[in-house]
Amino acid sequence: MMPISGNIRPSQGEFNVTERLENKVGLVTGAGSGIGRASALAFAREGAKVIVADVQANSGEETVEMIKSAGGEASFVRTDVSDASEVESMVNKTIETYGRLDCAYNNAGVVISPRLTPETSEKDWDHVINVNLKGVWLCMKYEIPQMIKRGKGAIVNASSMVGLIGLAKRSAYAASKHGVIGLTKVAALEYANAGIRVNAICPAVVRTPLVESIIQSDPDAESQLMSMIPMERLGTLEEMAEVVVWLCSDASSFVTGHAMLVDGGAVAK
Repeated sequence: MMPISGNIRPSQGEFNVTERLENKVGLVTGAGSGIGRASALAFAREGAKVIVADVQANSGEETVEMIKSAGGEASFVRTDVSDASEVESMVNKTIETYGRLDCAYNNAGVVISPRLTPETSEKDWDHVINVNLKGVWLCMKYEIPQMIKRGKGAIVNASSMVGLIGLAKRSAYAASKHGVIGLTKVAALEYANAGIRVNAICPAVVRTPLVESIIQSDPDAESQLMSMIPMERLGTLEEMAEVVVWLCSDASSFVTGHAMLVDGGAVAK
């Protein structure tokens, strides 16, 4: 497990709350690991009550326990974001538990092994699109009506730098992440005058558990990955979570419809 660096008091194991999301209720999908877990922890650190959603119950519950042990408040809801009934239940559970929904990070996503476009199976294509793209749409479908009731809200959708560029052998992933940016822009326009902001985050390669396992299995992998990034290092979970928090906070109150690169300059090359 990876703690949020500098955000937990080492002597007490409690959050040093800075209150950017004070008294807000946040929802994070795919919060059982990686950027999702880091973001759920950051939401709690900033004062939010957090619904932790993930298809893997054990890892999701673990995130909840990490938040609670650091002095935050969180609840777990097992959710497959590709299933409309489960997403609806997730949002309903948020309202039942905390009474409202103020901000959401629609982060849940999957990747598959790289394959040329003709070699990608229909099963793999459908799996990636259903989770990465349909899942984001379903989340917004049920989140936005709850935010309309309050007259405000902030949504961050998980795209990628591959949502803005091409990447060989990643046809399904690239299509899903390009689609997320399109969805984000449309929803932002539809609800700009309703007090609801919708943005996307577009990370480069980040030190997630998956990436760490690749690096450990291949001595050349880290240098190859870093060669893509002008800053010559990989992004951290904490850096991604900070951007998500900012986009959900009032500090970004005039930002909507934006696909924010957090990529160490990779796309600027």
